[in-house]
Amino acid sequence: MAPGCIIILGFLVFCFFLGLTSSARPPPPTGLCAASVTPQGYKCQEFEVKTQDGYILSLQRIPEGRAGGGGNKQPVLIQHGVLVDGMTWFLNPPDQSLPFILADAGFDVWIANTRGTRYSTRHTTLDPSKPEFWNWTWDELVTFDLPATLDFVFSQTGQKVHYVGHSMGTLIALASFSEGRLVDKVKSAALLSPIAYLSHMTTALGVVAAKAFVGEITTLLGVAEFNPKGEAADQFLKMLCSNPGIDCYDLLRALTGKNCCLNSSTVELFLKNEPQPTSTKNMVHLSQTVRDGVIAKYNYGNSEFNLMHYGEIRPPIYNLSNIPHNLPLFLSYGGQDALSDPRDVGLLLDSLKLHDGDKLTIQFIKDYAHADFIMGVNAKDIVYTAIVAFFNRQ
Repeated sequence: MAPGCIIILGFLVFCFFLGLTSSARPPPPTGLCAASVTPQGYKCQEFEVKTQDGYILSLQRIPEGRAGGGGNKQPVLIQHGVLVDGMTWFLNPPDQSLPFILADAGFDVWIANTRGTRYSTRHTTLDPSKPEFWNWTWDELVTFDLPATLDFVFSQTGQKVHYVGHSMGTLIALASFSEGRLVDKVKSAALLSPIAYLSHMTTALGVVAAKAFVGEITTLLGVAEFNPKGEAADQFLKMLCSNPGIDCYDLLRALTGKNCCLNSSTVELFLKNEPQPTSTKNMVHLSQTVRDGVIAKYNYGNSEFNLMHYGEIRPPIYNLSNIPHNLPLFLSYGGQDALSDPRDVGLLLDSLKLHDGDKLTIQFIKDYAHADFIMGVNAKDIVYTAIVAFFNRQ
């Protein structure tokens, strides 16, 4: 089952059993800076980035640490995963949150927000209430969002950029690097809970969800936007949970793995702020990765349509072995992660077997699961300190 399916079902069940799915989404704050950064005593700047296909993305910059300090700092771009946004990095106190830790360590920190999330719902011509706005998958994040965001940071700073991605944020980076995109502007990349191959995810709820998303999602929902807090998603959840053998109550452990190190207050804050919408088409694409067993572009399900879009009857594959062997990579994954399963990470590492030995750093954390990497109370000591050291070595 695809990571998107597991994540979305996790969010849906959380929201459903907390009575949140039927509530209206609160209006967004004036910006992520005002909501989560400046109240903690850090300088923060808001930017807008326009993609080549017209989406207007929100981007935040933390130019220095709380103690201040000038100089020509090395830029870092931080990219969230599916169905969350940039705020997901700020749910812990400052001394446990990656962006603040990087800023205090002397980096120029930039926070990305993918199209469709609360701060990135604008387009030059399209209306987010219309299906056309949601006609995209993570292919477009590879082709448009990531290049636009990273190019903007590069143009503003004049320096190559360190990259941090979590979950789908790793998938779009790996796919991009495999096509030779951005590699001339990326100094290094740290990939947390890396998502690529997905053949070892076997939870019953995930299997049902993947089958539904691949085969029946448009008839189940009838909408182009997949809003986890909407009525259509609520009905979809009820349908999935009615399947025999599906336990929608044992959720966090069953779907994301046994997260060892989450603070209950952080989880509550997470549920108040997330999840964020994505496109239904994106969820289908994520599920196709499981069905086809390869990392490929979106399959239109029809040879003629594929031929029209790609010039061939099957979608082109993202060949991860084409990632430049001298691009410094840091991969951190957990032994309890039900999304980025260690066996699937092993397949990813096999794709990188020709990578220069001194350019590939691998960290395995036996007790960590998917959410520990962004919300774990000890992530600073175990993961973030290692990321800072990795960046400083480049």
